[in-house]
Parts: sequence; C-alpha cells; structure tokens
Amino acid sequence: MKMIINGNLVNKDKKIKVKNPVNKSIIDTVPHAEREDAKKAIHAANDAKKAMKDMSSRKISGILYDIHHDLSKIQDEFAVIITKETGKPIRDSKFEMKRSLDTLLFAAEESKRIYGETIPLDAGIGGSKILGFTIKIPMGVLSAITPFNYPVNLAMHKIAPAIAAKNTVVIKPSHKSPLAALKLVELMTPYLPDGVLNSLTGDGKVIGDEMVTNNLVNKISFTGSVATGMSIARKAGFKKLTLELGGNDPLVVLDDANIDNAVSAAVRGSYVYAGQVCIAVKRIITQIGVVDEFTDKLLSETKKLKLGDPLNPKTDVGPLIDEEAALKVENRVKDALNEGAELLCGGKRNGAFYEPTVLDKVSPNMELVLKETFGPIAPIIRVDSVDEAFEIANNTPYGLQASVFTESIEKAKKAVKSIDAGTVLINKQSTFRTDNMPFGGFKMSGMGKEGVKYTVEDMTCSKLVIIG
Repeated sequence: MKMIINGNLVNKDKKIKVKNPVNKSIIDTVPHAEREDAKKAIHAANDAKKAMKDMSSRKISGILYDIHHDLSKIQDEFAVIITKETGKPIRDSKFEMKRSLDTLLFAAEESKRIYGETIPLDAGIGGSKILGFTIKIPMGVLSAITPFNYPVNLAMHKIAPAIAAKNTVVIKPSHKSPLAALKLVELMTPYLPDGVLNSLTGDGKVIGDEMVTNNLVNKISFTGSVATGMSIARKAGFKKLTLELGGNDPLVVLDDANIDNAVSAAVRGSYVYAGQVCIAVKRIITQIGVVDEFTDKLLSETKKLKLGDPLNPKTDVGPLIDEEAALKVENRVKDALNEGAELLCGGKRNGAFYEPTVLDKVSPNMELVLKETFGPIAPIIRVDSVDEAFEIANNTPYGLQASVFTESIEKAKKAVKSIDAGTVLINKQSTFRTDNMPFGGFKMSGMGKEGVKYTVEDMTCSKLVIIG
C-alpha cells in the first residue's frame, strides 16, 4: 500500500514488510518514508488549513456522514485486513469496525455542536454596556501517532474529531499494522481538500520526530508506550498534547461480589485480543473469602477458550503481534513462577501464540503485575480486606481504568473515592469503553481525554470577541 501526501498516492523505493503474526508471511509492503516526506506532509496540511476554515459546519458534517456511509459498506474488508496484520480474532476485528463507524458518526454529529459562550463583562470593572463572547476555532495541524492494537478505531478517534473541528491531519500508524489505517486515509481523502489528511509510514525516530518537533504542527495526539510519550512531551515545546499511554488495570473482586459476573468480566478483560489492550485486566485482586470459588470458575471458563487461527470465527484468542512480544510475556510468567506464583493453566508459547494463562498466589511486587504485561494472563493476587485491595490497586505508576465487583453501595462509593484512576467501573470490567465517553487516565497513563466530544473540545481554541 501507499502513503497519501497532499492528496496524492506516494510510494518509496525502500519498503517496510508487513507480516502476518500467525505465520510470519508477508501480507504487503508500505513505503519507508524519510524526514523530507514528513516535512512535505506537514506543509501540505498547513497549506490546507484555510480550505478547512472556510468550510461550513454543515458541509463538514455532510462529508463525515458520506464517509460513514461508504465505510459501512466495506467494513468487513477492513476487518479482514485488521485480522491479517494484527492477529486479532475476526469477530473482534468486526467489532472494532463497528466501533470505528460509531466514532465517525459521533464526529459527524459533534461537528454541528461546537459552541462558544457569552461572557458577562458587565460583572467586571469597566465592562458595563460591553458585549463579549467566545468562538471556537480549529487548532490547525494535528500530528496523530497510533499503535498496532486498534489500527482503525484509534486512528478514527484522532482523524474524525480533527476533521469535525476543521483541523488538518498527518497520521503515522504503527509499522507493525499500518495497512488498515492507510486504507482508511485512502477512503477518506477524496472527500476532503488536498492536504487535509496525510499518511506516513516509516521509522518513528525519523518521521515521528519531525511530526513532534516541526513548528507548523499545532497539536500532537499520541497513543502508545509511556517511554515514547515522555519523549514526545520533552520534544514538543509549546504544542498542545494528548497522550494516551499505558495501563495496569486492576479487577477487584470483593467478598460480597456476584462471582459469576466477576468471572465473566475477568475472562473478557484478561484475554481480549490476547491481552494486548491498554485497558485490559492486568491484575485480579481477590478477597480471600471468595478467592477459591472465583479461581475455580475462572479456570473452568479459561479452559473453554479456543486458541488458534484468528480468521476462524470460532477462535477466541489469536497470536500476539509478534514472537518477540510473546517471548516477553513468557519470560515474565517464568519469573513470577520462580518467585512463588502458582501456574493453574496455560503458560505455554508457540511462536507468537501464548496460551490463556491463570496464575494464583501472585505477589503485588512481581514484575508481572508491577509493570504492564501485554499478554493473555490472569494473575490472581489474594488480599484479606477491602482496604488492602484498594491499596494494591493503587500500587502502580499507571491510573487508566479500574473495576470493582461488589454488591455493596458503600464499598462501591469507597472504591470511587479511593482508587486513583481516570475511570472506576463498578461491576464492569476495565475493557469497557464507548466511543463517546471521556477516556483517559491519571499518573503515567497520560494526559488529556479522548471520546469524540472531548476530543473536539481539545482540538479547538477559544477566541474572545469584545464589542464596545
């Protein structure tokens, strides 16, 4: 596939091979862009700002509705591409496409709801008989950098609100799964003036650096690792930032919880897309009074999962993004076992595949749960009390989402007050997300909020108008 710069398909002699994680076969190649390509894309986006500013909100909304209509007709084609390049089970890829369409629809609606406000200037000294109000104007050029795990939906969460707010975009998808994102840009580009939407593929240290440091860029929206996010923050200067980084999300099961519901949530949260989700359940903190019942039922449900070909609709868990990622999970599990954890099921790797794995008697200080582990692991940490459970839930530099299972409203309220996370879910797993909700974490999980309304707000500036 090719990049798009200033409305034109662009290829390069140097290529990046995109491999299927199932068997390492080459699916396709994409251009290996250089810094000069990034500069051209940014300049094109900067030149296109006026065309976007001059468009009516009605026109922008119509464009997004038209794109939604066309994308909905070929969403299954996109789902197959997602599965081939990421190893995500096909039914999960189809669900990603449904969410992506939902995100696009929210943006089409939100583009007509960008309001300023009147300012009561007569409340201040000298403000009598003076009229004041704000209008919302676009930020300008957005650099969007997305990870491998949700190649269409995370791209859509940056592109669609940016267009709704009349910005222009340069997007760099992950080199591990760039195909669906490039296809998305190719589909959207004919609806927009040249230069409004540009795509780049290549080395993040080169083109990503240009996207972060170039003075023509007004805002950066990044989803990925903490290390890269911190690097971006250091280099960005005065650009506005949204950073969606890592998570180490706990699922807390208290002794009055509905155990069947908690087990279902743990299965969905721990193993979705082989655990390669920032909001996946990474730690299962279980009160001692129910831990045996919970563990027995979790084992039973885990053993029912089908590991295999992600294109098979019956597959529950596919491979990790590559063998290196699976090796990292394997080593963390081995270290936990050496430190006293107990393997109850799973624990075997075959290439990029790693079995859904349940570990009991995990210590909160083991690297497996102290750091973010991107894999299909359900580590059980036993605790005696509610206070201990919430203390361990907070024992992490991350603070993205946290879930608590309890039938007590008092314990639920205590969880909301005690747990330091961007979202606290009661009787729902941490992977729950709708595309209109404010999404974003505390601490090292990042800064800013996504969710279309909140993204649009963050991609505009307030201009004050005063009439004397």
